[in-house]
Formats: sequence, structure tokens, C-alpha cells
Amino acid sequence: MKVILFGATGMVGQGALRECLADPEVTQVLAVGRSPLAARHSKLRELRVDSFLDYSGVEAELSGYDACFFCLGVSSAGMKEADYRRVTYDFTLAAAQVLARLNPGMRFLYVSGAGTDSTGKGRIMWARVKGQTENALLALPFRSAHMLRPGFIQPLHGIRSRTRAYRILYMLAGPVLVPLLRRFLPGLILTTEELGRAMIRIARNGSALGRLEVADIRRAQA
Repeated sequence: MKVILFGATGMVGQGALRECLADPEVTQVLAVGRSPLAARHSKLRELRVDSFLDYSGVEAELSGYDACFFCLGVSSAGMKEADYRRVTYDFTLAAAQVLARLNPGMRFLYVSGAGTDSTGKGRIMWARVKGQTENALLALPFRSAHMLRPGFIQPLHGIRSRTRAYRILYMLAGPVLVPLLRRFLPGLILTTEELGRAMIRIARNGSALGRLEVADIRRAQA
């Protein structure tokens, strides 16, 4: 299975990349991004792009893939809706529309978030924009598209978030918060390893679900 990965430098993307490189059924990973990766592996290729809105000059590099793991995203904290929409909706759809045309047999997996508003019309800005993004992706002519909605994500294997506030949260609260969540709210927490494994299995085997909540993701990776 050949996989295209967006957002490989982020926390979720790092987890997906690690699991892809460890899985013998994933034969090639193309990491698309603007920053170089620290990882080196015989299965890994990097495609550096100047803009996440224009792939006209690199379309030949994006053809012939079985799955796309779209892990690119930002926190909405402190962002205006137009700026958040540009990254969350515009970047995602610019890539997805090209990939759907070049790889109609592809499964497209988008890392969304718990609490996303499926109507795309709610009052909470980030949830509304995420919902609009999900709906647009599900309408594209892929073999299948799957929206993964993790809640709290526990980084493993030395993986760190690029968001400073999240790094501080994980460092200070993680040792206490993670055990409490696993005991009292297990439906809200996943590890980067669990999420990465689930993505690979869904890409390989498919899923009857277009939108997967935490419990669905956990079942998919088991």
C-alpha cells in the first residue's frame, strides 16, 4: 500500500508516519510539506511544496497512491475564522480535489476532532469549519473518505506537539490527566500509536463509517 501523508511534522502526523514506516504492508510513504523531516527511511520520500493551495507543478508526483492521511491542521485558539478556515478548509480541499482526480481508487482519511459539527452551521467556530470540511470531503469521488474524530491524544515514542501550549499541557498535566482520562473517560483518549494504526487498517480494509469517533477508531486499530 502506498500512502501520501500531509502534516508529517505535527504530532498526529508524526504518529502516522511512525506506524507507516513500521508496517510491512505500507511499501511507500510520500510526505508532502513545507518543512524537512528528521526521519530517514527507505520507504519514505519527501515532496516539498511552496503552497498548500497549488499543486499544479507537482501533480505527476501525486499519482498512483492507495491512501492519503491528511493530518495537517492548526489549533483555532486566537485565530480569526477566515484564517482558521484557510488552513482547515481551503488547504484540505485544495489537496483532496487534486488527489480525487488523480487517484479515484484512493481512500482519503482526514483527522478532524471530537465535537465537530456535522451540520456545518453551529455557533462554535472551529466545530463549524471542521464540519464544513468533513462534508466537502465526503462529497468527493474517492473510493471512500473517512473523517477521524479523536479527542485527547497522548503522544508516545518521543513524539511532541508543535503547539507550545499543548507541549506544556502534556508535560505538566499528562502524568496526572492521562491516567484519570483512561479510568473515568476512556472514550475521550487515544494515543498517537492507536490513531496511526487505525488509519493504516482503515486505508487497507475500508470502513462502513464515514465519520469515526474515538470508540470507532479504537475498534478499527485493534
